[in-house]
Amino acid sequence: MSIFVRFFAWLLAAAVTFATLGPPGLRPHSDLGQDGEHALAFILVGLAFGLAYRQRRLAVVTVAVILIGLLELMQFWAPGRHARLADFLVDAGTACIGFALAAVGDWVMTRFRASSALTS
Repeated sequence: MSIFVRFFAWLLAAAVTFATLGPPGLRPHSDLGQDGEHALAFILVGLAFGLAYRQRRLAVVTVAVILIGLLELMQFWAPGRHARLADFLVDAGTACIGFALAAVGDWVMTRFRASSALTS
């Protein structure tokens, strides 16, 4: 299961990277608006990496925020793209929320397993 989650996390990161740096015409669009699309994409990235790397979650979230900043800066050299501080804040913030959701999910599952072991 862990290998599948890690593969999915990296696949999702690659898709977000392509959507961020690729040609604007190939980027998927939705009714969520730009901030909503960014929030959804990066909350999923944070959740996926938070579940994929449970033992190193704090290190991974730190690296993720740095790489999100680097991804935003790389847009200076991508034709038709623009780097904005507001995008970085939405992306990094929602990725951190995704990591937090993964941590809460782990905590809930640990408590659930502990209580079900006690009742068995």
